[in-house]
Amino acid sequence: MPGVLFERLKRDAALAWSAYVDHAFVRGLGDGSLPRASFQHYLVQDYLFLIEFARAYAIGVYKAPDLTEMKKASDGIAAILGETSLHLRLCAEWGLSPDAVAATRQARATVGYTRFVQEAGLRGDMLDLVVALSPCVVGYAEIGKALAATATGLSDGSNPYAPWIREYAGDGYQALAADSLAQIDRLAAIFLTEARYEKLLVIFDEAVRLEADFWQMGLDRAG
Repeated sequence: MPGVLFERLKRDAALAWSAYVDHAFVRGLGDGSLPRASFQHYLVQDYLFLIEFARAYAIGVYKAPDLTEMKKASDGIAAILGETSLHLRLCAEWGLSPDAVAATRQARATVGYTRFVQEAGLRGDMLDLVVALSPCVVGYAEIGKALAATATGLSDGSNPYAPWIREYAGDGYQALAADSLAQIDRLAAIFLTEARYEKLLVIFDEAVRLEADFWQMGLDRAG
């Protein structure tokens, strides 16, 4: 079963994980009550965020221990750059032009999170990097799947965030998350020692907290 190391990390960072996946921003997506300004700000910042995450995957290409992991990191870059197309399409539907999005300054939450992940990869090995990436990659799949099962207004189109929910609940993104879990386990078989686990937990816990901060950034925008 894939995800052995990830599930252990998630269990040991349970409080931070719960604050992330059950954040008020996420609940607002589910019931459609999230303020428009919050989602717009989040959407633009997430686009900028994904560009920096693509750079993190590029670090993974360099740090990869073999050709298989190089290819996986390269596939990750392609998947993220493809995800930016969704964001630009959603931005257009919310009245935001590509030029306006590209010209937006990165928020401090965006800078803090993306640089943390990049630094984890630069200072450590590929296992450090994928653990830092995993709350985003796998967390969004968990959130999307949960919202698809519980959100209101999906069937009749009354929830304005239905396209976002469907994207992350969809088979394509769910498969991407499953591949990420399998990759973490492959790298753990190469690099993980019990003495090292606590360091990985610190990286994971901080990345989860930064994810929650990213949601909060969106909420604060509407305040």
